[in-house]
Amino acid sequence: MSGAQQRLNQVASHFGPGGKKGAAAITEKHPDDIVITCALRTALTKGGKGGFKDTAAADLLAGVFKAVINKSGIDPSQVNDISVGSVLPPGGGATEFRAAALVAGFPESVAVKALNRQCSSGLQAIVDTANAIQTGMIDVGIGAGVESMSSQYGPGAVTEFSDLLESHPESANCKVPMGVLSEKMAKERGVTRAAQDAFAAASYQKALAAQKAGLFDAEIAPLEVKWTDPKSGEEKTITVKADDGIRPGITAESLGKIRPAFAKDGSIHAGNASQISDGAAAVLLMKRSTAERLGQKIIGKYVAASVVGVKPLLMGIGPWKAIPVALEKAGITKDDVDIFEINEAFASQCVWCINELGIPQEKINPKGGAIAFGHPLGCTGSRQISTLMTELERTNKKIGVTSMCVGTGMGMAAVWVRE
Repeated sequence: MSGAQQRLNQVASHFGPGGKKGAAAITEKHPDDIVITCALRTALTKGGKGGFKDTAAADLLAGVFKAVINKSGIDPSQVNDISVGSVLPPGGGATEFRAAALVAGFPESVAVKALNRQCSSGLQAIVDTANAIQTGMIDVGIGAGVESMSSQYGPGAVTEFSDLLESHPESANCKVPMGVLSEKMAKERGVTRAAQDAFAAASYQKALAAQKAGLFDAEIAPLEVKWTDPKSGEEKTITVKADDGIRPGITAESLGKIRPAFAKDGSIHAGNASQISDGAAAVLLMKRSTAERLGQKIIGKYVAASVVGVKPLLMGIGPWKAIPVALEKAGITKDDVDIFEINEAFASQCVWCINELGIPQEKINPKGGAIAFGHPLGCTGSRQISTLMTELERTNKKIGVTSMCVGTGMGMAAVWVRE
């Protein structure tokens, strides 16, 4: 049996005809549904260059918190807990995230925690909040994500391993740089540079078309920040309201001219990998019965999530393993899903996962993805919800899946329904 066939067999049971419950069941409305009443994000801006290059992560977070309060009309004192995913800040961000919540207008009665599951941190924060509501620990919560890669990304973010960790082969593989292991995966799994560049070009083209058509406007909360002009040194106050990494004129041919970044004969380069970016996003959650009591407008609901592990050197295949598990938990199949938001950490891993799962290209990231507008590490999992919900509403579709690969060899996925 070929390796590809073995891999398919591992997930085949989740993709059979029908499901445990089916789409009709998960779109039914129940008082205990965990619903979303607001999902917003900041614009995503280029690390070290863009509109948020001089803005602290906690300031981005405070800005998106204020926007959620204003748009939803929620009384801040009704919120019991806030979970924030972030990867790079010292101390995990716990102190400044609590401070950001107070600045945004939440009273001291609202608890705050920071968490880090690397690239899925924003999604994990939302799932943790949903689970806390489901168990009755809290009634209303916010799951959020934030990252300032301008200020905190670089050599200092790399963990030093002890001799004990270095001496274990799989353990040592956990710190192999993402680009290096993605290059290795692309070669081993036969993902060509042409396929990667075509996928990346499509991401740029979709994002550009969406931006021109104003399709991101409803999900982005404009933020007024201080910005220093790198040429004149003049500090200005600017309003950031659009993703600034989206570039016109990108084609597979133009990407084909860029030098590989990690190996002379490699296939991965700056044009077919996610952009280093800054941004924040937040999602307001509660039970349906609570939303109705508080007069909150329901825009969607959380259904199920999965988290899985894979080999550290194959971290990019995480969505391939996580998505089927989330679908099984929701009782649906891939054919029931209208839109898949799969993080484009690298075109190589995204292309491989999509092909292996047999998902139609037109269902993947219809407004583009991280290659085109960025992947602020802890923010992405929460950013995907606002992007997904606005697109499901615009296209009058119902069911969506968000997913991403996760550093050190993991994957996460979740199933959502638009109201």
